[in-house]
Order: sequence, then C-alpha cells, then structure tokens
Amino acid sequence: MSPVDAFWHLANLFCPAFGLALIAPTLAKLLWRHDLRRVAWRGLALWTGAACAAVVLAGLVLLGRDGRMATYATMVLAATAVLWWRGWVRG
Repeated sequence: MSPVDAFWHLANLFCPAFGLALIAPTLAKLLWRHDLRRVAWRGLALWTGAACAAVVLAGLVLLGRDGRMATYATMVLAATAVLWWRGWVRG
C-alpha cells in the first residue's frame, strides 16, 4: 500500500466522524441559538470530533471492521452527549 492509499484509507475511516462533528454543532447552534450563544462553535466541533473519532476507533477494535451501524449509532449518541455536556452542563 502506498502512502497515498494509506492517507485515503484513514481519511475515509474518519470522514463520518468529522462530518458529524461539523453538522451537529452547527444544527445545535441554529436550533438553540439563545441557549448556546455563549458557547463557541469551534469548541463544540472539536469536542464532538474527538468523541466521534474515539467511537470510530473503538468500533473498529471491538467489532473488527468499520462501517457497522452499531458504530454509527454510538457515534450519534456520543455527539449528542458531548453537545449536551459542552453546551448546557458546562457552558
């Protein structure tokens, strides 16, 4: 495998995690504009991305391959928990 192929494999592995890390905080800031006005979007996106990337790696290790629906469902739950924690509990 060439370094370019390795790069694309890693990029495709983490693409759903970072895609969700961009979409979820944006929608949360739009829907709960008043409640989340003091919370920075960048902080929400970074924490959500880190949590989702950790879930993707855990799903790969525990389930033996990526792309399982259980991993994606857990990633959505992790993103929700992080947004709740950073937005309302800690924010």
